[in-house]
Amino acid sequence: MNVVRRGWVELVIVLLVACICWLGLLMLYSIGRGAQPGKELYYFTRQAIFMGIALGGMFVAWRLNLERLRALAWPIAAAGMLLLVIVLIPGIGKETNGARRWILLGPLTLQATDMAKVALLFTLSHFLANNQRHHGTFLRGFILPGIVVGIPVVLVFLEPDYGTAVLFAAVGGILLFLAGVRLYYLIPTALAGVGAFAYLVSNDPVRLARITSFLDLEANRSEGAYQLWQGIVGFGVGGIDGVGLGQGRQQLAFLPEAHTDFIFPIIGEEMGLIATSLVVAGFALFFVLVTSQLRRAPNLFQFLLVTGAMLFITLQALINFGVSTGLLPTKGMSLPMISYGGSNLLGNFILIGIILNCLHEWRRPLRDVAGEVTY
Repeated sequence: MNVVRRGWVELVIVLLVACICWLGLLMLYSIGRGAQPGKELYYFTRQAIFMGIALGGMFVAWRLNLERLRALAWPIAAAGMLLLVIVLIPGIGKETNGARRWILLGPLTLQATDMAKVALLFTLSHFLANNQRHHGTFLRGFILPGIVVGIPVVLVFLEPDYGTAVLFAAVGGILLFLAGVRLYYLIPTALAGVGAFAYLVSNDPVRLARITSFLDLEANRSEGAYQLWQGIVGFGVGGIDGVGLGQGRQQLAFLPEAHTDFIFPIIGEEMGLIATSLVVAGFALFFVLVTSQLRRAPNLFQFLLVTGAMLFITLQALINFGVSTGLLPTKGMSLPMISYGGSNLLGNFILIGIILNCLHEWRRPLRDVAGEVTY
């Protein structure tokens, strides 16, 4: 029997996501031992609650008729942009370390970029699919989709969140290329973007210090590169099989943000190279599984939607791996489905729900699938 028709690919993805989330909860439970007395289960309990909410979001995304939802593509885009604007407003956007990335919702906070990336992905996929015959033209094939990508990228830069802005630009650029936009439009734009990024970093003392510390890690290990150095120490202490769950020392105030951006070194310290290799292999398997099914997409919209959802998750994981291991400068970007945080978990689960939704439909070739929608 055809294993694809039986839905084994979706099942493997679900099991893979479940294992990754389980590891995240396990590590947050372990990290809690370094917390103040009475708050040992704080991160674990809240993440478990967030996971229940995120599962609801994934189920909704899985059950939606995505083709019919295309009629709301532009309102969805407007909602995403509104979040990115609201977060910049003092009193509404929470400022931490000089950046406004969270919207205050009473006792909770919402990271605007996690919802905006879903809106960007849906709108860009819809627009590119609607304008297939114009992809070779300058206005409708490049300028207009470039604006769709450019507006959220600029708004994220203003927070400022340079890393997430680069992630948005990278995913958007790849989707433009896959849709058939001419390289002689994309390459100069990418080069200009790199130049603009370098200029902004060179004029931002905080980001520039991160770059210089990264370039001379050992000399700055007690100052600008302290966090990165402690992460590398954690990997070294863990060795092949780790020091044991709950036995790591880096989480005991040595490694800042151990529960979020730098949870990967905690895995390395407590569970060793074996566990970190399995985490990397898990995200690689997710990439391969989704990529292997793209040829079944019935139209460009669903092809781009699934590709973009997969890229947002895997590229974010890749950046986190690079930062944690010292291959990239320090950047506050969480590890999908493992790091603590409700907004990130919800955003990624919605993306996974979209992927499962499409893969499920692609296994039913006899069912009518809506074609390209034009407006």
